[in-house]
Amino acid sequence: MKMINRISLGRTLSLVALLFIAGAAHDNARADEPGSPAAQSLTPSAPSAEVYLKVAAELESNLKDHILEKFFPAALDEKNGGFIENFSRDWKPQPGATKSIVYQSRLTWTSAEAARRFPDKADLYLSMTRHGAAYLAQKMWDEKDGGFFWEVPVNGQPENTFKQMYGHAFGIYALAANYRATHDPAALELAQKAFQWMDKYAHDSLHGGYFENIGPDGKTANPKSGNAVGAKEDQKSMNTGIHILEALTELYAVWPDPLLKKRLQEMLDICQRRFFSPPGYLIQFTGRDWKPLTSPDSFGHDVEAGFLMVEAADALELKDKTSYWEAARQLVEHALLYGWDEKRGGLYDLGTLNADGSVTSGLKTEKIWWVQAEHLNALLLLHEHSAKETSRYWDAFQKQWHWISNFQIDTLHGGWWSEVRKEGEPFLHSKADRWTECYHQARAMFNTSARLRKMASPTD
Repeated sequence: MKMINRISLGRTLSLVALLFIAGAAHDNARADEPGSPAAQSLTPSAPSAEVYLKVAAELESNLKDHILEKFFPAALDEKNGGFIENFSRDWKPQPGATKSIVYQSRLTWTSAEAARRFPDKADLYLSMTRHGAAYLAQKMWDEKDGGFFWEVPVNGQPENTFKQMYGHAFGIYALAANYRATHDPAALELAQKAFQWMDKYAHDSLHGGYFENIGPDGKTANPKSGNAVGAKEDQKSMNTGIHILEALTELYAVWPDPLLKKRLQEMLDICQRRFFSPPGYLIQFTGRDWKPLTSPDSFGHDVEAGFLMVEAADALELKDKTSYWEAARQLVEHALLYGWDEKRGGLYDLGTLNADGSVTSGLKTEKIWWVQAEHLNALLLLHEHSAKETSRYWDAFQKQWHWISNFQIDTLHGGWWSEVRKEGEPFLHSKADRWTECYHQARAMFNTSARLRKMASPTD
């Protein structure tokens, strides 16, 4: 498969042309035909402040009722420390033998953000994020060799001491957010220590970026069978890369260290130039030297990466963010063209990429909770950025929210279904496990409700 690693704005399709293609694909109508759905999508609409505020209230209600109140304080593990990782459909705790850095970090991050967002319940959420940060420091951090363990037994010491940078990044991400909420210097110190450890042992000084796994001897050690995100020996993964970008962005907000800034810019460039490929998808795996490898197109990661690149560019206060916004737009457009359920709303899981970047086969139509959340977030981000040019993203945002609120939510016991068939029938009924938690949907609700309120009361 021939992959393209760099954005070429001169060769990039214009917004109007891409919208023509997308509109034709979905609506089977010419974009220049009066009255056609495609033509209507090019006509800017101006939702009123009342509309924005109404939807913001719905999103915040979902955040409170179906996310925060379901996990906190129910997930608090007073016996073993940290958070309970397994819940049944009706939110009964289920036994688990291990605890993972990803789950523990994500709940620590979510409760920290909730404490900042809802002052009236700050005591509860601060106690939750402090509890989580303590577990990261006391149980997940390797005092002997450094780095965060991938997982630890509920009772006893970890047997596998390899460190996966995907998980390690989430430890940094959580502690930086915890510091923003608690101002606890110990949290910031451990976040700094974790970054410095990662940079010393996992940074690729030859090709840039970070290696996937580090062994107890401080050397790279990717397993031949692949790590938790699928990266095999001598490979780098998009999934690890975008979450390292996310973690460094969060840490830079509280610690504007020169080396951290350099690495944040480096990871932003890698995400844009190495993982992103026109016409709008992410290369999931590369060699150490960034040679692209064949992989499916993950629509959820595509739209999430668009948001994360723009967020990082904002954090760095770059004067010219055009290329990052263009990448984000192309990623969302590609997902709308090939992974979007135009009839019902909702974004599919993945599909098989052709050499030209199209997706015509291998479509997995399951609608996974985190994919829906990230798509909602990315759509509103683009709507705010381009509302004067097109109503396309607002229209899709409304349809996406309709899907979530009507089909992704368990109306009987509350919470989000983790996976739903394309018609709307849930088929995985547990509410939490080590990979299924609250951070994606919480972040989407935090961001979209706040963004809508900002758009309802513009300052300029």
